[in-house]
Amino acid sequence: MPQTLVPQDFLIAVDSLKGHDFRSELHVSQVPPPKAIAPWSVALLAEINDSTDLAPEAYRGQARFVLLCDPDGQPAWDGTMRIVAHAKAPIDSAMADDPLLGEAAWSWLTESLSGHAAGWRNLTGTVTRVYNESFGGDVLADRHTDVELRASWTPDAPDLWEHLEAWADFAAAIAGLEPVGISSLPRRED
Repeated sequence: MPQTLVPQDFLIAVDSLKGHDFRSELHVSQVPPPKAIAPWSVALLAEINDSTDLAPEAYRGQARFVLLCDPDGQPAWDGTMRIVAHAKAPIDSAMADDPLLGEAAWSWLTESLSGHAAGWRNLTGTVTRVYNESFGGDVLADRHTDVELRASWTPDAPDLWEHLEAWADFAAAIAGLEPVGISSLPRRED
């Protein structure tokens, strides 16, 4: 059986994902990628947590970044590579009831991609509100809501540095973190 060569664009893309410094709340690690979607893939997971020990009480959400590569291309991709992003974060009930939540969450992604000049095309996805009610016997024990975004897009070039930076900013936004370098200004006393 002949040895399949790794596509050069995939090697460039994987190399461009190395060496990033992420903000302290994003605990990023490589995880096993999906196997059946494309011949070549790599995946990253960000646990978003205010604590370095990943304490459950400081949990803010999680996000995945998956790079898929199929040298033969796939019609829905409009190219040979595809980035898949997934993020999920708890939200308060007032935000969960906001009819513009889906549009706001989607804009966090598109603004992050545009803000980092990550060249992309064929962006598709969904935003979902997930209502959870946990019961202990006959009693409601817990109730919470999450916002979940799934998206995929085709990068315009194999260098994905800007795409990963945009994903990290998007993950921070969906988890409710302030943008880096921005802090609350003190109120002016009259």
